[in-house]
Amino acid sequence: MNIAPAPHNAPHTFNSVSLTARDLCLSRGETRLTQGFSLDLKGGDAVLLTGSNGAGKTTLLRALAGFVRPDTGTIKICGDALNVTATDFIAWLGHVDGLKPTETVRQTLQFWTETHGQARSEIMPALKSVDMHRFIDRPTGQLSRGQQRRIGLARVILSARPIWFLDEPAGPLDGAGRECLAAVVAAHRAKGGMVIAATHQQLNWPEAQTIELGAAS
Repeated sequence: MNIAPAPHNAPHTFNSVSLTARDLCLSRGETRLTQGFSLDLKGGDAVLLTGSNGAGKTTLLRALAGFVRPDTGTIKICGDALNVTATDFIAWLGHVDGLKPTETVRQTLQFWTETHGQARSEIMPALKSVDMHRFIDRPTGQLSRGQQRRIGLARVILSARPIWFLDEPAGPLDGAGRECLAAVVAAHRAKGGMVIAATHQQLNWPEAQTIELGAAS
């Protein structure tokens, strides 16, 4: 593995990162969702996985992140097989933002900075990037669903990991929130990061590749 996130006292840029998938087949029960799926990505790339409900967007996203084993096919990060070590370079944001309602935003993000070995001084810039710095001492349970999603995005930023997997990232966001999301994604890509998102909403991310998955039969 020849990529590492920058240490917390250095700019958050990444060495060359790549993700390749070859001939993936994925099923849900007896239903085949994906057949012969392949993908080649490098740092700065973004992919939007679209399709109707049941088409397998989340299943494919989870497989690419290493949470689901494909029926057949291979996935590699920087030329190495996807495994426990490779997942150290992955940040995941699912439908649940992973927030404890009684903890403040500050307490929540302090936990995640310590988990990822980042400095607490990174918290405020991350919150400002999602326009949530004014709420740093508010319990997360008192935030709206869209505000909670912004805190989830701040958590992903603070992971300082090069590959982001986002499952319906814009689902609870309003127009301003989607603009924040687009800006955060653009900044991550500019640093050499990669973003793969499953979405049913139109996300106008510049030069993002859209892959529409077929409906499940």
